[in-house]
Amino acid sequence: MKEQDIETCAQPGPEQAARQRQASQDILKARAEALAQAPRQETLEAIELVTFLLAYESYGIETAWVREVHALKELTPLPCTPPFVIGIVNIRGQVMSVIDIKKFFDLPEKGLTDLNKIIILSDGLMEFGILADAVLEVRSIPKSHIQPPLPTLTGIREQFLQGITAERLIVLDAYRLLTSRNIIIHEEAV
Repeated sequence: MKEQDIETCAQPGPEQAARQRQASQDILKARAEALAQAPRQETLEAIELVTFLLAYESYGIETAWVREVHALKELTPLPCTPPFVIGIVNIRGQVMSVIDIKKFFDLPEKGLTDLNKIIILSDGLMEFGILADAVLEVRSIPKSHIQPPLPTLTGIREQFLQGITAERLIVLDAYRLLTSRNIIIHEEAV
C-alpha cells in the first residue's frame, strides 16, 4: 500500500463524518437535557425534635408535643409523691408538675445545676414538665433514620421509646409519656 492510500483509509468519508458529528451532538444534547432538569429530591417525611441530655445520653422529643422550654427556677418539692416527681414550679401563674425521667427510667442521677431545663409537654389535656440536664438544639430528622429500639432493651424505658438514630439519639414517645398511667398520680380521699 502506498502512503496516499493509507491516508484515504484513515479519513472517514463525508457520510461517516456526518454520522459521527450527529452522534456527538445527540450525546451532548442528552447531557444538556439531563443537567437542565430540576434535581430529584426525595420527599422524606421528617420530624422536628428538641434534643437534650439525660445522664450523658442524647435524647429527642417531637416539638409537636413540646409547649415550651423553661429554665429550672424555684422548684418546690412535693412530699408523699413517687421519687420521679421532683416537685412543682410556677410558670407565669400556672403550677406545673416536674418529673425527673432519669429516676423514672432508672438512669444514673447527676444532680441539679444551673443548666437544668424543664421541657413542658402538652397534649391539650395533660401537661407537665420533664427535667433535662441540658437542652442541645432543635433539629429535623427523617423518620426513616429512626430505627426501632434494641430488642435487648427491657423495662419501663423501652415502652416510652420511639426509636434510636445512627448517631445514638434516643427518640422518646411523648404521646406515651403524656398518657401513661404510671406517671399520672391520683390522690384518693380516705
